This record gives sequence, structure tokens and C-alpha cells, in this order.
Amino acid sequence: MKESQTSKEPRLGNRGWRRVTLVLLVLLLPMLLGAWRINFGDTIDPNYVKRIQDGKTTKMEVMTLFGDPQDVRRDAEGGVTYVYKSYKDAPATPYKPWERKINPQSDSMFALDPNHKIKKVPLKTEGKILKSTLLIHFKPDGNTVMSHEYEQY
Repeated sequence: MKESQTSKEPRLGNRGWRRVTLVLLVLLLPMLLGAWRINFGDTIDPNYVKRIQDGKTTKMEVMTLFGDPQDVRRDAEGGVTYVYKSYKDAPATPYKPWERKINPQSDSMFALDPNHKIKKVPLKTEGKILKSTLLIHFKPDGNTVMSHEYEQY
């Protein structure tokens, strides 16, 4: 008898490895693409906003296009508003001490930290700037878009 015939261990053939690879690719691809969009602040696609039709688009379609909202607001009449915001990186401000202006609320370049020790106020060198906002107002039934507002800055 040959050794391979007596072995009880299952082996994956070419088809088995292809299936495993395909399943992993199908599961990982959306996660990688979603992470890319979030890291680069491209969470609101203007082409997707054009697809929204007031009175026709459903909440499920909105969730498919934009994902979970960053904020949900409810009004007294039972209406729901989804809020989506997109950010971009702020340009770094170069340090030029001769152009530095003191904040009008303070004439001191020092502040107290939580331990009540004097420290120098740090300069902001980077951050996020609001790129666009999308507000989607749903009808009181909660399933259909009543209106939407999209603004780019």
C-alpha cells in the first residue's frame, strides 16, 4: 500500500485552495475598501448623493450607499435626520515666530496644565477640516427620504 492512500488527513486540492482564496477575498475586499475611504476622508461620494430621490429612496438604500450615520437627530413630529460629515486634512501651518499673533482672549503665551503647572501653549500644526455635510430627512414613517441637503466647503 502507498503511504498517501492510508493517510486519513484531508487534503485540499487546487479547487479547495481556490475556494478558500475566493472566500477570503470576498470577505476582506469590502473591509479594505471601506478603510481606505475612511482614512482619506472620502466618506460622502457626490455621485451617490445624486442617486437620492426625495420621496422614493428608502432608508436601506441610504445605509447601503453611505453606511451608518455619524449622528441621528429626532424631531417632535417623529421625523428622523441622518447626518454624515466628511473631513480632509488641514494644511500644516509653518512656524514663523515673527508672524505669530497672540490670541485676543489671552495676552500670555503660557497656560496652566491640569496639574497647575505652567507650560507653553502648543501651536496647532495639523488637524481636520470639514469637507462636506449631508443631511437626510426621513418621513415620519421612517423608511422614505423626505428631503436631503448636501453641502461642500
